[in-house]
Amino acid sequence: METSTMTVAESTHEHDAHGHHSPEAHVAHHFESPQQQFDSGKLGIWMFLITEVLFFSGMFCAYAIYRSLHPEIFIDAAKELNAMLGALNTVVLIVSSLTMAWAVRAAQLSQKKLLIVLLWITLALAGVFLGVKTVEYTTKFQHELYPGIYNHFAQEQYPTVADKYVSKENQASGGAEHATEAPAHGEEHSEEHGSTPATGEHEEHAHAEAGGHAHAEAGGHGHGGAQGVRNIHIFFGIYYMMTGIHAIHIIGGMGAIGWLIYRANKGEFSSEYFGPVDYVGLYWHLVDLIWIYLFPLLYLIH
Repeated sequence: METSTMTVAESTHEHDAHGHHSPEAHVAHHFESPQQQFDSGKLGIWMFLITEVLFFSGMFCAYAIYRSLHPEIFIDAAKELNAMLGALNTVVLIVSSLTMAWAVRAAQLSQKKLLIVLLWITLALAGVFLGVKTVEYTTKFQHELYPGIYNHFAQEQYPTVADKYVSKENQASGGAEHATEAPAHGEEHSEEHGSTPATGEHEEHAHAEAGGHAHAEAGGHGHGGAQGVRNIHIFFGIYYMMTGIHAIHIIGGMGAIGWLIYRANKGEFSSEYFGPVDYVGLYWHLVDLIWIYLFPLLYLIH
């Protein structure tokens, strides 16, 4: 008799008159009430978001330092980015933030079907963002604009350690020979033209020829914006780091939204219990906000 009474009590405790889970069914044993659990969860998500802000702040500081030291690199290298695709992704994330906020409101009003639809729209928009970012990365890789020292143009400007060693060996062995041959070459040149060789003009002419040859060689890759930009790998190192980590956060948010869709289909969210939807919504808004800062700092420099 006691067992049947407990079973009926538990069933009444876990489900309301509409067949939904009651808020008490989701209250952990160490909380006294649903409100206490919601407030604790809200505090926890805000503390987590603060750590995320601190995490990205380090990269923003690195960006500020390098840009102040090498402004010309950022201005020239930013021309390699497609501002239209960046603007498209900005619009996509802003709309996704709107649908996520609307989903939180739907959960608060116990609108199950609307909540599921809005979560699916938010998830689809996140997928569009990653698709556009994949197109951007693919284009950069086709032009050999890799991060760090793997950047093609950085390799052209900076020889490898082996190249530097060979260069030093050639200088050590052929320096004296070059010094003895240089006057003879100068005398021969003066005899042919009947004038004394102008050392300064000759060096400037040679430097111009070398620069023009290097410029033509870089232009042979069919990608004009990156050529001649010294230390361009600094910019793209920061670009890939900041946008790549942001993309990882997008993927994490998609996983959380998928988890919400699964629980929403089970009817777990209502006006009495919507905490997880609210927490994921706050996280998603932060991810959108970070991109709103990344877009002008990386794409709109020029």
